[in-house]
Amino acid sequence: MKRIVLLRHGESIWNRENRFTGWTDVDLTDVGVQEAAAAGEALKAEGFAFARAYTSYLKRAVKTLDTVLDVLDRDWIPVEKSWRLNEKHYGALQGLNKSETAARYGEEQVRIWRRSYDVAPEPLAEDDPRNPVFDVRYNGVPDPYLPRTESLKETIARMLPYWECVIFPALKRENELLVVAHGNSLRGVIKHLKGLSDEEIVRLNLPTAVPYVFEFDEEMRLQNDFFLGDPEAIRAKMEAVANQGKR
Repeated sequence: MKRIVLLRHGESIWNRENRFTGWTDVDLTDVGVQEAAAAGEALKAEGFAFARAYTSYLKRAVKTLDTVLDVLDRDWIPVEKSWRLNEKHYGALQGLNKSETAARYGEEQVRIWRRSYDVAPEPLAEDDPRNPVFDVRYNGVPDPYLPRTESLKETIARMLPYWECVIFPALKRENELLVVAHGNSLRGVIKHLKGLSDEEIVRLNLPTAVPYVFEFDEEMRLQNDFFLGDPEAIRAKMEAVANQGKR
């Protein structure tokens, strides 16, 4: 059996402040670090021994991965980072409080910006200092590939080549892989693996720092998928994610 674990990062500072984050590079809260450590303990209890790990360029995911690997005593395994695993880019919404934005534009409009499949928020202006073309970490990425905003559809299109050309082929060689990323980039993986419709994927809520395990047979056919942890606690986390942005 081959297994890959998808893990959304732990609580970030802007998660706690209920802000649109996207490509803004905010840190974990103390709670987020504790969540990451708890995810590591859950994986350790199940005997996971990852051969390789993948994450984004954003520190909330990188630090979550570092914490998990430290708990597992597997800090030494190869780790590959890619901008293609970054969160959905929320454009001009980045930094805004979701509840305040809902009060200004209406909950339905915020729901569309957050959860529609193919509608993107207003883009950043070209001269906006938040534009990723001004960020040194993306110097090697051609300008046309760097988003000023994204829909979920565009986020998935950006992520899938990396999944299909890098991560999934590695699973054919290794038995266990770990991917630590973000709610929307991981939705793309889940949509692809489970064959979910556009409507189904936008309704999926991923809790912070709860391991989501996918099991494959030797022919690389998906056999099973499940979250590790207490079902009630996971359900409560999912409901909290779903209710973000509501007054």
